[in-house]
Amino acid sequence: MNINDIQDEIIGEFEELDDWMDRYQLLIDLGNDLEPLDERYKTEQNLIDGCQSRVWVQCDYSEGRLHFQAESDALIVKGIIALLIRVLDNHTPQEILAADLYFIERIGLREHLSPTRSNGLLAMVKQIRAYAVAYSGKM
Repeated sequence: MNINDIQDEIIGEFEELDDWMDRYQLLIDLGNDLEPLDERYKTEQNLIDGCQSRVWVQCDYSEGRLHFQAESDALIVKGIIALLIRVLDNHTPQEILAADLYFIERIGLREHLSPTRSNGLLAMVKQIRAYAVAYSGKM
């Protein structure tokens, strides 16, 4: 499945929920479904700058594709990083760099986040793209 197909799938899931309390619960559920990050990856190097909560993102490169693992100590933030991983995991650096992450606006995520969480979301996207830039030279 390509990045836009995954985004469209997420948009459909969120559109089924009318109430933002239900959408927050979906985010929490997605975060709870995220595999716990191995303690060895909870390092300063993997900690995202710009997030009020603590968020760690581990990136591995295999066969031309990036693979992400992450964890956060905040439930909603953990759901947000779970969404980003769902969209961007197992894609090439070029696909990630070219991606227009329109699902963020379409599900109303940015407008329903506090300013600090919104800044954290931008920091997470920036870090994932930085990994893509770093690995794009390995193609």
